[in-house]
Amino acid sequence: MTADPLPPRPASTPAPAPVPAPRRRTTAALVLSAALLAGAAGGAVGAAVAPDDAPPPVADSTTAVRTSTTGDVAAVAAEVLPSVVSISVRSASGSGSGSGVVLDEAGHVLTNDHVVAPGADGEIAVLLSDGRRGDARIVGTDPVTDLAVLKVDVDGGLTPIALGRSADVTVGDAVLAVGSPLGLEGTVTTGIISALDRTVRTNPESPLLGALQTDAAINPGNSGGALVDANGRLIGINTAISSTSGGSIGLGFAIPVDQAQSVAEELIRTGRATHPSLGVAATTVGNGALLQQVPEDSAAAEAGLQAGDVVTAVEADDVTSVDELVLALRERGVDEPVEVTYLRDDQERTTQVRLRDRV
Repeated sequence: MTADPLPPRPASTPAPAPVPAPRRRTTAALVLSAALLAGAAGGAVGAAVAPDDAPPPVADSTTAVRTSTTGDVAAVAAEVLPSVVSISVRSASGSGSGSGVVLDEAGHVLTNDHVVAPGADGEIAVLLSDGRRGDARIVGTDPVTDLAVLKVDVDGGLTPIALGRSADVTVGDAVLAVGSPLGLEGTVTTGIISALDRTVRTNPESPLLGALQTDAAINPGNSGGALVDANGRLIGINTAISSTSGGSIGLGFAIPVDQAQSVAEELIRTGRATHPSLGVAATTVGNGALLQQVPEDSAAAEAGLQAGDVVTAVEADDVTSVDELVLALRERGVDEPVEVTYLRDDQERTTQVRLRDRV
């Protein structure tokens, strides 16, 4: 399945492939077709493989989401809106917009890489919910996870968003999506978490893994905005939708906050993100990830792994696909030793691999 990313102010929105019926999974990653959500006016530019760039799902925004501590949707929205910003990008190649989330009082704003990438050689401005506007610069970007951090210069204080834990999210949880769809800042829609651990592909080399799936209405321009729980805590960064219409009739996907927070901290600290890796080429087979190429200077080779081995687990995480192998490694750190379980000649073996940064 293919979809096209939705960069700033595109031309026409391609029709993404039909969405497979959603299903909950324990370890197997489900690949969906979707589209990235940048651009104030919608539209798509460029072709990319798989789901992560289309108009999002439809939620019944007339149904009030009740919370145990905060109250109703209006109360949660009032709490969250000051922490969500609208981002405008201008460059020689064009213009567009997206959304972002305030991380701290120092002015760091978390958003999507595909929102700010066009502004690398242009201008980026941030509009706060109270009408204040400030210029922003890119602190760091990570195309692999489609995340980026800006630093905004604005008079007065900022309101950081409260962080939740995506690891605690369950199917059926009430959520709000907050951002600037179609250039309309301060938009709030409601829905639920409809599935967990989705694999969303916008390019064949760097799929978004472990994504949260929601039916809250999302549209181009929501990219980089907040997906919050019923208590107003950030649980995801809205990134993509899968739709057959090019509009918000479909499914939305968000990068889990646990992953986003980790990447953001690295970007703020060093300007770049690391990606723990075995340094191999692999393919999915029936019982795991088959190692096809194991370079001599790779972390895998150093640990004794060979081409033809089938990785079936990383520490306590079962591996039934290449996507799951990548996700299990991303949850670790560079230079961290991890136990890898694999099959060789139909015999189960284990080895300890010291992970290296993907280059």
